[in-house]
Amino acid sequence: MASKYAFTQSLRELRFLLCQTSDHSAATRSFLTRTYPTMKKHNPHTPIMIREALNVQPVVYARYEFGKEKKVSLDGLDDKGIEQKVTELVQTAA
Repeated sequence: MASKYAFTQSLRELRFLLCQTSDHSAATRSFLTRTYPTMKKHNPHTPIMIREALNVQPVVYARYEFGKEKKVSLDGLDDKGIEQKVTELVQTAA
């Protein structure tokens, strides 16, 4: 799991948007509860932000150097699907 969350050097920020109470964000909340400590431990200088808002669909944004940004919807994905999408984002350059 450690190498899975070794962020690329060009990644500047990882930002999660989700609803704190709704069922459609439950898998994202579960994923973050399980993986946030590992991601932060292996990438202490990269900001990992979690933004919660009522009735927001779960989304993850990856901001890379030179202000480039990628957005991936996490709606309808299970824990493993979210893990795969986030791994793709953090290991590829913009």
